[in-house]
Parts: sequence; C-alpha cells; structure tokens
Amino acid sequence: MTHSLLDAAASAGLFVGRVWSPEAAGPSIVTLREGMLVDITSRDAPTLSALLEKQDAAGFVRAATGTAVGSLEEVADNSTGTPDTARPYLLAPADLQAIKACGVTFAQSMIERVIEEKAAGNPDRAASIRERVSALIGGSLTNLKAGSPEAAKVKQALIDEGMWSQYLEVGIGPDAEVFTKAPVLSSVGWGADVGLHPISTWNNPEPEIVLAVNSRGEIKGVTLGNDVNLRDVEGRSALLLGKAKDNNASCAIGPFIRLFDASYGLDDVRKAELDLKVTGCDGFVLNGKSSMSQISRDPTDLVKQTLGPHHQYPDGFMLFLGTLFAPTQDRDAPKQGFTHKIGDVVEISSAGLGALVNTVRLSTECQPWTFGIAALMGNLAKRGLL
Repeated sequence: MTHSLLDAAASAGLFVGRVWSPEAAGPSIVTLREGMLVDITSRDAPTLSALLEKQDAAGFVRAATGTAVGSLEEVADNSTGTPDTARPYLLAPADLQAIKACGVTFAQSMIERVIEEKAAGNPDRAASIRERVSALIGGSLTNLKAGSPEAAKVKQALIDEGMWSQYLEVGIGPDAEVFTKAPVLSSVGWGADVGLHPISTWNNPEPEIVLAVNSRGEIKGVTLGNDVNLRDVEGRSALLLGKAKDNNASCAIGPFIRLFDASYGLDDVRKAELDLKVTGCDGFVLNGKSSMSQISRDPTDLVKQTLGPHHQYPDGFMLFLGTLFAPTQDRDAPKQGFTHKIGDVVEISSAGLGALVNTVRLSTECQPWTFGIAALMGNLAKRGLL
C-alpha cells in the first residue's frame, strides 16, 4: 500500500490524530510537525475528545510541547494490515466521541436507496427499477432543498405515483436521517483493514466528509470517512440498518483531523470534492466522486439535527455527512452493478485533507476490537493523565 496520507494542499494545515504508543501500552494524541508525529498527550488533553473541548483547540495544539514519536512515513509503514504492537501505528482520530452518520443527504444516493428498497436487496432487480425511478424523480430533485415547500410538492407527486419511500422521506423531507454508525472507540484508521459482514454479497464503500464536533455543537475540524455499507442487508429492511452499518472494522476514519483555522474552515467543507478509487486484486478499478456542493442539507443543519435540547453529547461526536457516490458501475456481469471483493484497496481523498486508505476483508477476519472505554480509562489512569 502506498503511503498516500497527505497531499500538497494539506501543507498549511494543522492536524491532530491518534497513534498506538507501545511505551504507554495505549493511545496517544499526536500532531504533525515538519513530517514528524509529535505526542502532545497531557493532563490538559488526555483524549482527543478533551482537546476538541478547548475554546481555541488550534491554538492549544500549536502551543503544546511534546515528544517525537517518529516520522509520518515510519508510523505509516507499521499501520497497514496487522501492525507490530511494539511499534507506533495510526489509529482513527476519534476516541470518546460518539460516531454518528447522516444518510440520504444527496439526491443520487437517495435514488439508490429507493432502488435498494424496491429491489428488496436483490441486485438482479436493481437495473430495471433504477430506470423507472430515475425517469420518475431524477430531474425533479435537481437543486431541491430538503424540507422546502417545493420538496413537499415533489413528495405528494411521488405518493400519487405510488413511488413514495422511507428514503425519500429523509432525503427531501424536513427531518434528516441521523444514526449511530459505530460504538465509541471501535473505528479503524488509515491503513487498517475494513470489514464486511460475511452474510453480505452486495456492498460498497461510502466516501464521506466527517465533522469533528464538540459537546457545545462547535465544529472544530474535519476528516475523511468510509461508511462501509451492506446494500443487500439494508435493502431487505430498513430495520436492519444496524446490521448493515455496524460490524467489526466497518467504520474507517482518518488519516487525521484538520483543525479549523485561517487556512481551512466550514466554507472549504461546503465546496470539498472527494475522490474514490477502488482497486481490486482482479484488476478491476472503480473511480467515483462526491461533491459537497450538491448536498441537500447544510452541514450546520445536520449538526443541529444531531445535537440540541433533544440530545446531548458530553464527549462530542464525529458526524459522517453522507455521500453523492452511487456504485452503479458493473463489475462482473452486465446490470449487476458494483460489489466489493476481498482484497479491494479503497482510497478516499480530498484536497487539503489527504487520503484515507484501507483494504477490504471480512469482519470476521479483521483484527478484533478489544480496546474499549474501560481499557482506555484504566490506561490513562495508570499514566497519571486523569
């Protein structure tokens, strides 16, 4: 795997993340300085969650003293597949934050969700349904604002045609779909294997922008994510969303959080372009894109629908914003669309944020998740950080 973590556009950025520290037998908070990862873990910020609670998180990181862990290249060398635990390796840049995700935030992906539902998870039926659904609703969704009076008119027209769907409800209705993607501390980082549940035969990556939000609802930074999705499982029933979304190693985040400062902010998120590349052991290559300019709900609205008087997150949360990418390219046979094969390398990149690279395995074959909240608290206590 090539070490494509950060691009030239990221050179002015302020980045924070997490690495496994063999000396501490636990995770450390790091920042990137002149190609070196520097451990800035302290009693003032023992976790990344605590760091993001700082009023001036960027200023705190710039002023923090620390100890060099190793070069980015050295740590990346040990971050792919099964790392050597006697050496540092990259972790997902999130610890105590809840991992939340918004679904059906782009019109094209919304259409694909409708197709999954109408096909009941059967890819053989998807092509013909796609033609009908696209003919009915494709053009009417261009520049349509979710929850607007215009959206309500489209909703009624679709009801009249017998084509209304629960996915259209959250796609253009007033309420966004917000769900829990993964348990606290279960996400994997750059270089790690990502997992597919063995029961799935129709699945795909979902390249997404991920916001780092603190307990006050302040967006402190941004990173990349892969919301691994099982299309056949969710297509059978929306009540299987948890099974489709949350499995061992099915959530990847990274490589680092770019903290908001004068060089990168929310307006950059709003116009961010994401590139997806899937390279298979069979020689298959899939290229896809997701453009944040086409999202149907503003990121600030999605944050407000997640946190407020109705729901609090005392340790903050990471929020996946959804994807425009629709995996319709045929891989093996005509009209069968795309599905993963074991060994696929997935690269999600965006200028200024770098690239998140992972290899696809079965969830049962990925490294088991064993380091949870109790382990983290015990480790921090032993290190005198609590």
